[in-house]
Amino acid sequence: MSSNQSLFSLGALLIFSLITLRFNSSVLESSRVEIENKVYLTAFSLGDDMIEEIKQKAFDETTVDFPTTDPSTLTPVNSLGDEGETYPNYNDIDDYDKYEKTISAPHAENYHVLCSVFYVDGNNPDQQVYTQTFYKKVNVAVSSPYMQNPVVMTFIFTLK
Repeated sequence: MSSNQSLFSLGALLIFSLITLRFNSSVLESSRVEIENKVYLTAFSLGDDMIEEIKQKAFDETTVDFPTTDPSTLTPVNSLGDEGETYPNYNDIDDYDKYEKTISAPHAENYHVLCSVFYVDGNNPDQQVYTQTFYKKVNVAVSSPYMQNPVVMTFIFTLK
């Protein structure tokens, strides 16, 4: 075998090695992205499940049996949260304020779900207000050690 043939063989082997390395890196990255997508999809599902659960509750403790036309009769801002009830026996939306739980799924554990409830302005639902209104905004944040950023889902409930 001449030195040119040896050089070509060595060059071909080097190119083959680089292609194999790149292929393995692509497969590994694809697997990482697939797992990350599963983790985020599960987080979205947990957040959506929590919002759907909250949708089944009354707007306020004072409206469990009868609606009201006077917002001042609703739960005061500084009293949002459970009124002595324990989960899963909450009966109104604001019972979920500061509610949190940890959930483990088959492919990732320690999802942390945190709910916050507050009154918002009816004309500007992004504006939190510190008086009772007929609008409550619920934020459900789901985080995990396997996620770079938490998933935050929002829903606005109205009594009108």
